[in-house]
Amino acid sequence: MNLLPGVLRLFADVRFLLAVAFLAGGLNRQSWGQFVSIELEQPPLSYSETPPRNRVSRLIEAMERGDVTLERDPERGFLPSLLRQLEISESSQVLVFSKTSLQVQHISPRNPRAVYFNDDTYVGWVPGGSLIEISTNDPKLGAAFYTVRASLRRPNFRLETYQCLGCHATTMTRGVPGHTVRSGYPDYDGKLDAQKESFVTDDTSDFRERWGGWYVTGSHGDLRHMGNAFLRGGDLDTTAGANRETLGDLFNVRQYLTPDSDIQALMVLEHQTQMHNAFTLADFSARVLGYEYPDQDEAERAVQLRLIAKAVVDRLLFRNEFPLTSPISGTSRFREDFELLGPRDADGRSLREFDMRSRMFRYPLSYLIHSEAFDALQPVLRAEIGRQLQAILERGEQADEFRHLTPELRKELTEIIHATKPDLFR
Repeated sequence: MNLLPGVLRLFADVRFLLAVAFLAGGLNRQSWGQFVSIELEQPPLSYSETPPRNRVSRLIEAMERGDVTLERDPERGFLPSLLRQLEISESSQVLVFSKTSLQVQHISPRNPRAVYFNDDTYVGWVPGGSLIEISTNDPKLGAAFYTVRASLRRPNFRLETYQCLGCHATTMTRGVPGHTVRSGYPDYDGKLDAQKESFVTDDTSDFRERWGGWYVTGSHGDLRHMGNAFLRGGDLDTTAGANRETLGDLFNVRQYLTPDSDIQALMVLEHQTQMHNAFTLADFSARVLGYEYPDQDEAERAVQLRLIAKAVVDRLLFRNEFPLTSPISGTSRFREDFELLGPRDADGRSLREFDMRSRMFRYPLSYLIHSEAFDALQPVLRAEIGRQLQAILERGEQADEFRHLTPELRKELTEIIHATKPDLFR
């Protein structure tokens, strides 16, 4: 059996073991090292006892001081005002009709759940639902979860913990409190067929496995996905739902802030959720190693940190990204709004620029190196990630693993990093 480093085993009480493998003399010889027990409610993590410090907690504090007030919209309650305060664009809207949230009783293909997001925060809203669901990436907690009662005159935020961790701290989120985009086989009512395979999708996923139970608007040529369809006679017709520009014949789109469920937004959402989960898993691992083994041999610790950092670097550089064989275009302003954000170098280059012809981004290095989550990683871990990135981009190491990075791309990425993230390379 080929035992891979970083394999996660999750227990029902949200405890899991992270197996950190040591290299045993060459890339083809791997063996188990020690098992590091990571318990969310024990030091150094202490999930429930750690005060949240994130975009949502800062908004709550501002509201408690009276600096911010959420306005109530007659049709959509606090949703539009909440999105403005959280700096989330309406164009990020994606629509999911599978019954996969706290409000399953309200969700169906005729009444999908809308998800809005920015680089760290996600807001879920269902027409007629009793809650607005909010989750955000907290630099120390991973994902933190909140709800707002939609029916109240004044917004009342509630911090959620175990009710959400039941789904958001499983193998689908790499075993840590996190986020996920799930794809499955929905029936006419939105229930996923438990007898059929489901997928957690990201930028490496084959298009044929993506977005079952989601609506998708946009053009993608000959590529096929599972969206816009439900089971008929045990089969899912992926042709009928392809290249949809509008959804108005399927449900009342006027209930929503936009009529779109943009394919480009969905692709970014997939990458972002698993990238954040990789940050959290790596940070938790480094913290536990430092706490449990403060006197560990430096050479041994360096080997472990290299392995932990390697998983992050692979995702940052879009290793094994699914190659696009047809151009992708959306139906909303998401692309324009997304590309406007983030730093640019003197030549106007940005990690947020899309390609959408052969790959997702023009420059295949995740824009999340500019995130609070990346900056909050353990300093030794962040330094090791920077060291590995520099070796790959400036010195051309691991050329076989990163064949998609041409010499020209490596040079451009190096220049962008030096201009926009000068502390990353030492």
